[in-house]
Amino acid sequence: MRATERHGSVSHRFDEQPVEEPESYGFPPIHNVVIQGTHLSAHNLDQYESSSATSNYHVQSSPSSLSFSANGSPTSQPDLQSNQSSGSPINQSCLTNDGGGLSHKIRELESVLLGNESDVLDIYGITSQVRHNQVSSEEQNWKQMTEMISRGDLKEVLCACAKALAENDMSTTEWLMSNLRQMVSVSGEPIQRLGAYMLEGLVARLASTGSCIYASLRCKEPASAELLSYMHILYEVCPYFKFGYMSANGAIAEAMKDESRVHIIDFQIAQGSQWITLIQALATRPGGPPHVRLTGIDDSTSAYARGGGLDLVGKRLSRLAESYKVPFEFRAAGISASEVQLEDLGVQTGEALAVNFAFMLHHMPDESVSIQNPRDRLLRVVKSLSPKVVTLVEQESNTNTAPFCPRFAETFSYFSAVFNSIDVALPREHKERINVEQHCLAREIVNIIACEGVERVERTELLSKWRSRFIMAGFSPYPLSPIINATIKTLLQSYSEKYTLEERDGALYLGWMNQALVASCAWR
Repeated sequence: MRATERHGSVSHRFDEQPVEEPESYGFPPIHNVVIQGTHLSAHNLDQYESSSATSNYHVQSSPSSLSFSANGSPTSQPDLQSNQSSGSPINQSCLTNDGGGLSHKIRELESVLLGNESDVLDIYGITSQVRHNQVSSEEQNWKQMTEMISRGDLKEVLCACAKALAENDMSTTEWLMSNLRQMVSVSGEPIQRLGAYMLEGLVARLASTGSCIYASLRCKEPASAELLSYMHILYEVCPYFKFGYMSANGAIAEAMKDESRVHIIDFQIAQGSQWITLIQALATRPGGPPHVRLTGIDDSTSAYARGGGLDLVGKRLSRLAESYKVPFEFRAAGISASEVQLEDLGVQTGEALAVNFAFMLHHMPDESVSIQNPRDRLLRVVKSLSPKVVTLVEQESNTNTAPFCPRFAETFSYFSAVFNSIDVALPREHKERINVEQHCLAREIVNIIACEGVERVERTELLSKWRSRFIMAGFSPYPLSPIINATIKTLLQSYSEKYTLEERDGALYLGWMNQALVASCAWR
C-alpha cells in the first residue's frame, strides 16, 4: 500500500451525443449477367433501350461484366479483347426482331439487379428502424445515468464513467466527472472518500498515460517522518499487516524449530517491523535461540519513509536481538527484487533457509507485461535455493490481467471494505485519517485505475493464481499450524467483530464482513 499525490483537473463540458448514421446499403458487384447466352455490357443496355427493335441486333463477341459501384450506379468492366475488327457476327449472340421479348428481358434484368419497388421500400424501412433503435438506446442510456445521479448512486455513476472512458466517449465521460465532483468528498462517508480517489484515477487516465501519470501528480510527498507516521497509524488501527506478519512468522518458527542456524531472506523488508515478534519468540525457544542471519531487500517507498538506507533497519534489529540475547547478523542486499541473482542472496551451507514474500510479489511484472516474466523467474530462483519454507502474504484481489472495467469494479469492491474498516477505527474528525488514506492507500488506487503496461505496478492476484504459479515453479504446500490460527484469533479480539478469519486449503484469509482482503500461506 503506497502513498498518494493529487492530480490536476481537466476542463469539463457537456455536448449532446450525436446519433451515429447507419451505414448505407449498397448492392454487391454482379458479374457476367447472361440473357439467352448473351453477355450484356452497360453500353449494350443503353443501346437496347434507345434503339428501335425492327432489325437483328449483333452483340460483340467478347463478353463484358456488369457490376455496381459502392453508390449503386452501374459500372462496366471492359473486355480484354474485341473481335469487332473481324466483322463476323456471332450467331449465338443474335436477338430476334422481337421488341416485346427484348423489353420483357430487360425488365427481368432490372428486377433481378435492382429489386422491385417493395424491396426498395423494405430497405428504407430497415434503415429507419435501425436509426430509431439507436436513438431509443441513446435516450435510454441517458435516462439511466440521469436517474443514477439523481438518487446519488455513487458506485453506479463511477462505473458508468469508467465505461464511457473505456469506450472513448469523451462527452459522456466529462459530463459524469463533473457530476461526480459533487458526489465525492475526502471527509465524507467511506464510499465518498473512496469515490474521491477513484475519480482522481479516472481523471489521471483521461489526462495522460504511462509515465506521464505519475509526473502529473501535483500533491507534494509528505516528509519522510510524516509518511512513516501515517504508515504506523495504518499498521496499528487495522490488522492487515499484523495478520500477514504473524502468520508468516508462525510458519517460519514452526519450520525452524529444530534448526541451530537460520537464514531468512526478506524480499521487502520495509521498516523491519515483521521481525520484532519473531526475534522475541525465538528468544524463548526451548534449548535456546538459533543463530539468525537476516538478508533484507529494499524498496524505494520504504527507504524514503525511514529517511535512510537499510543500515537503519539493521542497527534497530541488532539492538533488539542483543537485548533478547539472540545471536543476530543483518545483511543488506542493495538490489531490486526483479534483478536479483543467486549470488546476491549470500546463501551459505549449513543454514536452514526461509524466504519471505509479504505484500511484495504483486509488484513484480509477470508474463502479461514482460516476456522475461520476472514474477515467475524469481520463484524459480528461490526454488533453486531449496528453502525449508517460503511464506506468501498478498491482497486477495484480482487486478493484474483483468480488463479495465472489471478491474475498476474489483478495485471498488475491495477498497470499499478497507475504507469501511478504517472508518470504524478512526473517527471522521480524526485529524490524521485523511492523511493515512491519501498517502497510504490512494496512490495505489490511482495506479490501478490510471496506469497500464509497465507503469501499472499494482498487480494483485487471487491466491488460486498464486497457487498455480508456486506449483509450476516446483513448490508444494506447507499447511499452516492450528497454533497460528489460534494466535490470529487472539489478535483479532482487539479489533472490530466485523473482521473475519477463515482457514481454507491450508491457507488463512483475513476479511471484513463478506470480503476477503488478505491471504497468507506457506510453501516448501
